[in-house]
Amino acid sequence: MSTNRPFVLSIAGFDPSAGAGVLADIKTFEQHQVYGFAINTGNTIQTESDFLEMQWTALDFVLRSIEVLFQKYPVKAVKIGIVPSLDYLKEIVFTIKRLSPKTKIVWDTVLKSTTDFSFLNIQNQAVLIETLNQIDLITPNYNEILQLDPNESEAGLIAKKLSEHTAVFLKGGHRLEEIGTDNLYTKNEVVKLLPTETKLSEKHGSGCVLSAAIIANLALEQDLKKACSNAKNYIESYLKSNPTLIGYHYV
Repeated sequence: MSTNRPFVLSIAGFDPSAGAGVLADIKTFEQHQVYGFAINTGNTIQTESDFLEMQWTALDFVLRSIEVLFQKYPVKAVKIGIVPSLDYLKEIVFTIKRLSPKTKIVWDTVLKSTTDFSFLNIQNQAVLIETLNQIDLITPNYNEILQLDPNESEAGLIAKKLSEHTAVFLKGGHRLEEIGTDNLYTKNEVVKLLPTETKLSEKHGSGCVLSAAIIANLALEQDLKKACSNAKNYIESYLKSNPTLIGYHYV
C-alpha cells in the first residue's frame, strides 16, 4: 500500500450504476491521488435514472468497520453520504471523533433521491445540532437545506444559522435565479463561488462527487475555501464530460 498518499474514507451507499455513493467517491479519490477506503451504509437497486429499493446496513456492522480501519490507518478525512436516521449519523460521527479527534468530517446531506425516495427525515433538531457540532462541513443543495430547519423558509438564513455549528457549502444547482453559484458559509464570512462553465449537463450523483473531492482536498492539506473552490472546478469538469446522466472522471 502506498505510504505517500493520505487516507480518506467514504461512508455511503452502494449504487450499482457507479454514478453516486461509494463507487463514485472512490473514482474521485483516485483522481485526486488520495487513497480511498469505503464502508457501505446500504445497497440500492437503481440506475442513473431510476431508484427502486434501499437495503440498509446494520449500524453495528458499520461501526465495527470504522473501528477496524481507524485502528490501522491514519484516516485524515471522512465523507458521509446516505444514512437512514439522525441517530445512525450521530453514532458514526461520534465514533470517528472518539477514534481520531482531528479527522475532518464532511456530511453530504442526501435526504432523498431525485426520484423522491426519502432516506432521512430531520425530526430531532437537538440531535441534529449536537451532531453538526462535530462535523466540519455539510453540503446541502437549496432543496435539502430547507429540510434541515422546518421553522425557516429561506435557504440563506438557514445556512447562516447552521454555520454557527458547522461550515455550510450551499450548492446552487437548484437555485433558479443564480444557477451554478455556490456559497460557502462559515462563522465569519460567506464566500460566493461563481461557475466558470455555462455548458454543463446534469449528472446523477454530482453531489457525491463534489463532497468526495472536498475531503480529498482537505486531506491534501488545502484550507476549506481552497478545498471547496478546487472541488467546484472538478465537478464542472465532471458535468461537462459528456451529455448523459453518467459522467467521466478526470482532473
